[in-house]
Amino acid sequence: MLVSLRVKNFAIAEDVAVEFRHGLNVITGETGAGKSLLIAAMGLILGERADKTLIRTGADQCAVEALFHLADPEPADDILRDAGLEPTEEGELIIRRSIAAEGAGRNSVNDAATTVNVLKSIGDVLVDMHGPHDHQSLLRSEFQLDVLDAFANLGTVRDAYGEVYAMKRDLLMRREALGGNDADVATQIDMLRFQVNEIESAEVSEDDAEEVEAEHARAANAQNIMESAVAACNALTEGEGAAFDQLVVVQRSLSALEGLLEEAGPWAEDAERVATQIQELSRSIRQSVGDIESGPERMQHLEMRKSMYEQLKRKYGGSIESVVAFLEDARKGLESLENRDEKMAEIDSQIAKLDKKLIQRGGELTEQRERASKKLQERITSALQDLGFEQGAFGVGLASCEPGPTGMDEVDFGFAPNTGETMRPLKAIASSGEISRVMLATKAVLAGHDRIPVLVFDEVDANLGGEMGHAVGEKLAAVAGDHQVVCITHLPQVAVHGAAHYAVMKEVRDARTFTRISELDSDTRVDEIARMLGGEDLTSVTREHARQMLDKATG
Repeated sequence: MLVSLRVKNFAIAEDVAVEFRHGLNVITGETGAGKSLLIAAMGLILGERADKTLIRTGADQCAVEALFHLADPEPADDILRDAGLEPTEEGELIIRRSIAAEGAGRNSVNDAATTVNVLKSIGDVLVDMHGPHDHQSLLRSEFQLDVLDAFANLGTVRDAYGEVYAMKRDLLMRREALGGNDADVATQIDMLRFQVNEIESAEVSEDDAEEVEAEHARAANAQNIMESAVAACNALTEGEGAAFDQLVVVQRSLSALEGLLEEAGPWAEDAERVATQIQELSRSIRQSVGDIESGPERMQHLEMRKSMYEQLKRKYGGSIESVVAFLEDARKGLESLENRDEKMAEIDSQIAKLDKKLIQRGGELTEQRERASKKLQERITSALQDLGFEQGAFGVGLASCEPGPTGMDEVDFGFAPNTGETMRPLKAIASSGEISRVMLATKAVLAGHDRIPVLVFDEVDANLGGEMGHAVGEKLAAVAGDHQVVCITHLPQVAVHGAAHYAVMKEVRDARTFTRISELDSDTRVDEIARMLGGEDLTSVTREHARQMLDKATG
């Protein structure tokens, strides 16, 4: 569930915090008080696009923070692991997002920095938001198909079909790449053959490239290297007063001391060891510098190799590793094109096998959809009757289509509001109030079939009359039996069904506008319901009416 939400410097919300409860949470308030700001802030937490114009005047950034306690943290944990983040501890999830007036904002999950895309992925499994215009999605065939599959729990079957479809699509793309007219294919073969020959003849390797670079650097500095090496060897063994000669004198002196001092023996051994190391060091220096080839022919060879490597890197990816990878891909592409008839025949055979499997899995998907469609239309029809369409009927039509990413079916939801009326597609319904109730009925039916813990409704009762408010409130309360529900409403008939009730108010202090939100107790809730019923001029009659509505709604 969503435990708390805090908003700072977001439009007229300077610092607003709210703690939500289980069940149905209703939010009310006058128009412009800031109710929708809470929904917009929640959208930021869920990865929606940031709007810098909403930063409060005078502030350099705005911030939103949400705390979730998840009874089933696995879906969110899977996303966190995929993003390289630690999973939740005991299901606790803290999401923070800030938007800066200048520069980039910050996003974090449990204090670990992350991206907006990760927030969006987490949001998709935590919260289902439904705004006043989201009912338009119910008119789309793709959404209707998703509704049917979610109701029937067809995710596994649909994924199995989708895997086969994706495999066939990949094969068709490969076949298309091998196809084309003969002239185009011949041109591709010539180009690939030239590229393969160019890289192969260069005998490219990462080790060789590094060796050429190192030897080129040595050869370019050969004179300085030789001079320094000769000076070092002279000082060690070969020059007048060399270190080795001095050590010979030291050894003789220490040998004479051996008969006079007991500790002189180890000294002599140390001196002999140092003399040997000096000889080995001098020999190693002479050998290393002796291998340097600095002649004009060798230098020209190195220059050509170095230039060749730079040219190949520019043409084929910017690094020797990418050149080698390009060569491998070019070889495969050339081999495919040179043997394209055999390859195309092989691909055609694979496509034919996949077609059979696709028809089989698509048929299984269709069969289960047909069974589920009857149950779904019955359940939504029942839900719509609860919402005032006592003689209404809902229909789920299935039609065959060419195999696509989601199956071989097209879905068309229909609705007949009254007895004797012809079932019409939802898109033909003119009343947004009717569509809103159809969406609520659909959400209510799906509530028991998904794992999303939090449902948010922003004025789902828009364009509905007061007489329908109780029915909508009862349905929202029923949905809240399986999910935590947050609902912004302007109807008192809906608000009285909330397990928790919050009022959003706007006030002016020091020539600045502020919004605040308070959880209402039994007395202040009566006042708020009375305000919604009769405006600001509260009377004993409206208060009594409000109290009666609350008593009736809460049983």
